[in-house]
Amino acid sequence: MYLKLKVIPDSKAQKIEKISDDSWRIWVKVPAENNAANTKVLDIIREAYPNQSVRIVSGHHSPSKIVSIG
Repeated sequence: MYLKLKVIPDSKAQKIEKISDDSWRIWVKVPAENNAANTKVLDIIREAYPNQSVRIVSGHHSPSKIVSIG
């Protein structure tokens, strides 16, 4: 399964908003430096989908990402 993510780094609050079945918007408190925001996003997705492999397929350096689950 693939999810389309729009990541907003360095925000005041951490939250998740579901836009559609496969689109999400995620706010994280960490800045987009040294892969910190990507790591935090993967941690959040792993909490939502336990016991699944989660990895970024596309968008490593972009706010728009595609994440593979499973």
